[in-house]
Parts: sequence; structure tokens; C-alpha cells
Amino acid sequence: MNGVSVMKQEMQDVVENNILRFWLDKMVDREHGGFYGRIDGSGVLHPEAEKGAILNARILWSFSAAYRVLGNPEYLEAANRSYEYLIEHFIDAEYGGVYWSVDYLGRPLDTKKQFYAIGFAVYGLSEYVRATGDREALECALQLYDCIEEHAFDRAHNGYIEACTREWGQITDMRLSELDANYPKSQNTHLHIIEPYTNLLRCLKELHAQESGDYVPVIGSMLPIDVTIPMQDIISVEASLRNLIDIFTDKILNPKTHHLDLFFEMDWTRGAGHLESYGHDIECSWLMHEAALVLGDSKVLEKVEPIVREVAKASEKGLRPDGSMIHEANLDTGHVDDDLHWWVQAENVVGWFNLYQYFDDEQALERAFQGWSYIKSQIIDWENGEWHWSRHPDGTLNTIDDKAGFWKCPYHNSRMCLEIIERSAGM
Repeated sequence: MNGVSVMKQEMQDVVENNILRFWLDKMVDREHGGFYGRIDGSGVLHPEAEKGAILNARILWSFSAAYRVLGNPEYLEAANRSYEYLIEHFIDAEYGGVYWSVDYLGRPLDTKKQFYAIGFAVYGLSEYVRATGDREALECALQLYDCIEEHAFDRAHNGYIEACTREWGQITDMRLSELDANYPKSQNTHLHIIEPYTNLLRCLKELHAQESGDYVPVIGSMLPIDVTIPMQDIISVEASLRNLIDIFTDKILNPKTHHLDLFFEMDWTRGAGHLESYGHDIECSWLMHEAALVLGDSKVLEKVEPIVREVAKASEKGLRPDGSMIHEANLDTGHVDDDLHWWVQAENVVGWFNLYQYFDDEQALERAFQGWSYIKSQIIDWENGEWHWSRHPDGTLNTIDDKAGFWKCPYHNSRMCLEIIERSAGM
């Protein structure tokens, strides 16, 4: 058995018995619906913690994708639970979009419209459609896509703004979190809009192919659906995705360093100084490639593929000898955040595996193996389930940040496992 096959088997065990098992056993809120909002870094459940849109949309994506790929009906039950809660409690029936958070009873708490969160709702819903063929979920995903295009798209300078008030008015504080700089545009939000748009287009294309009789069932094929997909929907999402790819290659990518710049003014002037985020670099390398592959335009792919390799190579700056990857650096101040975050390690594996899969890069495969080895030995909580938030550079464990919470979701890690399972099929 080769190394890829071993890694695939190990990842299936981890996604089923370590990650998803944790969320099924410890995070299902059977009293108030959906999932709890927080388990802290010491493993203590906070049943009255707020419930974030990002957390719930990512849970929806994770269990939908897991059911689509692995077929366990328990995952479908969890996906249904997440979908029903998202529709009932997070969708703003009056103004559209999704609330940033609700309280533990499901009542709107922070009602601002952060487009990063709306993007993740599209991501989760489109994956739920891929797994179940649910017509209402597809309609909701398309409505949220329309919300982003109507309220976030900057028709003067191109790109997407960060946030609005509940009523789609201007908002002073556009930050995604307290750790971010307050600028109207960011690489992070664009990354997590290109991601759901890619999945939405893939979903629409699959449905259209199935409708026309051209759909060939493969691993994770969706259930039959009796639905007509208007070509205009496909054309619209294709145009948006094509534009987003250009935004990354022409605006967000720093042509001198091949890193992604992080914050921007409305006119795309870079803000907040010279920042490098190595986890986002390696994540973007494969998400941008995925977008071009799903778009299916050979000229776009010809433009993107050299950039994919350049961005991945730039991320090498964050690699450590043991295969792990540090978070980010501020080149102006010299400050380096060299914590080893769980999500960075997960994206590190997928990014290098993508280079091996499409470019026969054996060194990239070895880096994927090394990253996975680090995750197994240092990041996975084998005793209590799920993954630790991070380890500090000296190897000590971070127990301050959550085990599960507003930003700690079964998404980066379960997606890594599911990506390798699907990508390695037939290798």
C-alpha cells in the first residue's frame, strides 16, 4: 500500500471517529435546536454561548460533504438539523441575508450583514444541495448569492465590501474580527466568496448535467432531483466566478512577492502595511485552482496554473522543518505570529497535495505527508476528540482558545480529510 492510500485511510478514520464524532456526541443542542455555540479550550461546554452564522454554516457544509462522500445516514441527520436551524434562525426574512449571530435560544443577537458569513451560508447550502438535491436549499443559496451581488459588489472599483448594517446601510466597523484591520475590502472575504461561488457553480452544473442526462455518477454523486436549472443562473455565477479569479490574479496577488495582500481601500490601494498570511497563501493556491477548474475555461486555467504554483511556493516561507506552517508575519514591524494553528495545518496538506495531483510534484507530496504527520502528532486531540486550536512555537498547547466555537468549526479539518479521500480515489 502506498503512502497516499495510507494517508487516505488514516484521514477517513480521523474525520469519522475524531472530528465528526466529537460534534455529534458533544455539540448537538437537543434542548434549543441546532448545535451549541461553544466548548472552550479546556473542554467545558458553554450551553448559553451565542451561536455564530459562520459556525453553523460550516457545520452544514461539513456534514453535507461527509454524507455526500461517505454515505453515513447519521451525517445526513446532522446536515438536516443544521440546515433547518440555519433557515429558521439565521436567515433574515425581512431584509434578506443572514444574521451574524443569534443567542442560545435562536433569537437574533448581532444582526449586521457580514458578507464573509453570507458566503459561508452559500457554501453550506450548495453542498447540502449536492448531497440531497433539496430544491428549497438551492433557491435559498441563489437568493443569498443575489444578496452578495446586490449589496456587496463594488461597481465602481470591482470587488466586494466587507459588511453592511442589517438594512444594507453603511457600517463604520467593517472588521471580520477584532484581530483584523478595519478596511472596506479584504483578501479573506474575497477568498471565502470565491469558495462558495465555485461550489455553487459546480452544484448548478451537476444539476444541469443530470437534467440533460449527461451526469455520470461518481464518488459522492447526489440524489436524484426533479428540478430545472435556468441557464441564466449558470451564466450569472460563471461571470461572477470569472471576475473573482481576475480579482485575485490582478488585485489581491502581490506581483513582486507572490503573496496575497490582506487589506485594501475601496480603490484597491493596499492598507495595513506589508502583511503575509502563509495559511491563506497555501489555501488560496488550491481554491483559486479549483475555481478555474470548475469554471472550465482553458484560457483562464492557462493563466491561473502558473500563479497557483507561485503562490504555493511563496507560502514556503511559513514552513518549519517538521512540516508545520506558521500563521503570518508583519514585515513592517517585524512581528511574526508563529503559532501553529489547526486550520493552517489542514490547508497546508491540501495545498501541497493539489500540486502533486495536478503537476506531478513529488516534493509537494512529501510536504503533504510531513504536514499530516505533524497534525497527527501535535494537533489532533486523540483523547477528547477534535483538534486543538494551536500549539505555541515552543511546542506547548494552546488551551486558551476554543475547542469548538464561533471560529472553531469542523470545516478546515474535515474538508482536508474529505478532499484527500476524494482526490486520492483511483490513485
